[in-house]
Amino acid sequence: MSENLERRRFLKGLGASSLILAPLGCSSVKEKENAYTPHYVMVFDQNKCVGCGECKEACNKANHLPEGKSRLLMEQQSGAVEGQPCPHCGKTTGCGCERKFVRVSCQQCKNAPCVTVCPTGAAHRDPKTGIVTMDAAKCAGCKYCIGACPYDARFINKETDVADNCDFCLNSKLAIGELPACVQQCRYDALIFGDANDPTSYVSKLLAVKDSVRIKPGFGTEPSLRYIPIVKLGV
Repeated sequence: MSENLERRRFLKGLGASSLILAPLGCSSVKEKENAYTPHYVMVFDQNKCVGCGECKEACNKANHLPEGKSRLLMEQQSGAVEGQPCPHCGKTTGCGCERKFVRVSCQQCKNAPCVTVCPTGAAHRDPKTGIVTMDAAKCAGCKYCIGACPYDARFINKETDVADNCDFCLNSKLAIGELPACVQQCRYDALIFGDANDPTSYVSKLLAVKDSVRIKPGFGTEPSLRYIPIVKLGV
């Protein structure tokens, strides 16, 4: 899937909820009551990820992150059972047959603990897009949001002294009508982004036909990052 095709899908899916900020003007009460609320989600297809790390590099560059810090990580998992031989190669150690990768980043929770505990309102949900992000001017550096995150996905940016998290490139790429940097960079179509509240969007149609899972769903945070797990059928 080409970057241009995916970008066209994304822009088409924006519809009435365009992310490009328009000039402020007068609007009726009825228009405000009927305002459309998007739910932006990201889907990570574990079957397609090869662990190249280019998504991480693109994110760091787009969001000007300091060296040694990143809003996303790629965690490698083997899937092997310790002490048991691999059914494919027979090895009990050093087996890479079941190698798979998992994206570790902010889950963009609908019930975000980081937003709930923030005493200054710095960690908040963007009113236009619903995306969890930070107001740098309000952050006191207390780290409450970091401690409250059950996914260990937040950190203090040493250059800004502000808590940081993946906000789907809200203030960098999305602000100019582009897909998140990681999605644009992925050459293997392992990352899909869009509005799940729009039934005509590609991401909605994908989730309708693909089984997906969430990390730690029992916490009740309702993550917006979905994972399509590897499913290998036996012979």
